[in-house]
Amino acid sequence: MSNPPVTMSERSGAAIITIDRPDRMNALSKDTLLALGQFARAAVADANVRAIVLTGSGDKAFCAGADLKERHGMDENAVREHLARYRDEMGIFDRSPKPVVAAINGLALGGGLELALACDLRVAAPGAVLALPETTLGIIPGAGGTQRLPRIVGEARAKEMILLGRRVGAAEALAWGLVNRVSPETTPVLEDTLAFIEPILSGAPIAQGAALDAIDASFDASLAHGLELERVFYDRCLRSEDRRLALEAFAQKKKPVFRGR
Repeated sequence: MSNPPVTMSERSGAAIITIDRPDRMNALSKDTLLALGQFARAAVADANVRAIVLTGSGDKAFCAGADLKERHGMDENAVREHLARYRDEMGIFDRSPKPVVAAINGLALGGGLELALACDLRVAAPGAVLALPETTLGIIPGAGGTQRLPRIVGEARAKEMILLGRRVGAAEALAWGLVNRVSPETTPVLEDTLAFIEPILSGAPIAQGAALDAIDASFDASLAHGLELERVFYDRCLRSEDRRLALEAFAQKKKPVFRGR
């Protein structure tokens, strides 16, 4: 492909996956979704990658959602197939054993916000705008928005955003817990994101993966079952070489160098 819709680079242990369709506001075409999934799988499989950062090209849009020009030519069955593609390819980010962070550099609308919601953490540029406007177009969020948004911001605010098609700016998104951080005006959001996640990049991969598994399991389990799962995931860390390295480094008043073993 002469102009790939998605690119990937690596910096300091972070795989940076960039939607590179600025002329289409980084909209999610079929090829874009498939490329996102392909790069996500590659990053998960790469032992040198400690975290995945997802962002968009340019300074206008992280991702404006579905490619409506492409969608216009689809019949109902084609749209159903495309929604399944959303869940399959975006689900890689949600299920990643490595932390995934969205660096939201502009508009995150519809499927674009749903893509960010599939990440573990979200950092927004000061001018970012987030929304799920689907009900204003006669549909509902179909790539996990109705399920992930309430888990992050609560039922009432999720209903407000979805039923009203309400747009939320970066500062309000931070107050709601929809994003974890808003970058300073003078710092590009990608650079700020990489600095923000430095503790992840230099941290203990086994412990981080176990923590993600334990947290994710809590949504589908009673407290008692969740606590038992937490014990199981903790035991995974207990057996790791990283844990022993951390204890030795602490005793020597040094910073541990984790190996992911």
